[in-house]
Amino acid sequence: MKALPIIPLDRLLLRPFCLDDAKAVQELAGDPYIADMTLYIPHPYEDGIAENWIASHQDQFEQGRSLELAIVHKEGQYVIGAICIAFHQPFDHGELAYWIGKPYSNLGYCTEAAKGIVRYAFEEIRLNRVFARHFGRNPASGKVMAKVGMKYEGTLRQHAKKQGKYEDLVYYGLLKEEYLSMK
Repeated sequence: MKALPIIPLDRLLLRPFCLDDAKAVQELAGDPYIADMTLYIPHPYEDGIAENWIASHQDQFEQGRSLELAIVHKEGQYVIGAICIAFHQPFDHGELAYWIGKPYSNLGYCTEAAKGIVRYAFEEIRLNRVFARHFGRNPASGKVMAKVGMKYEGTLRQHAKKQGKYEDLVYYGLLKEEYLSMK
């Protein structure tokens, strides 16, 4: 079995989720705001969703599909969000995705976590490119992407549909050579 990594950062720890985290995940991801700002998080966030999601992480990692980690406040050891790199191995690139619980937003945690997992993606997984997307109506997520060093690459107009409403998806990307030049 391939062990999921633990990535220590300044204020945070990116670590594998455990089933004990399910209650915090349901509470944080269950906030209507989080569901509204993410493509795949449902609302309402029903009982059992968090447990099933957490139980899938090891297999997804072993199969080379994704690395999903808890964003944990290092000092208090509590979950504040989630971060993921979904791998597209034939192309040596990965898609960054994240969410931070509303009580922990605007404190720089998302940027710190994103920088940590992007570093891991380039230095340990050896990806050539990391990209991410956000809803056009969520520019705060784009600011995180820019702070990580990603460049705006374009907008796919009405590319997704969530809760019966078409959404623009704004894409950012970062190449390994760009990442290395920032170090």
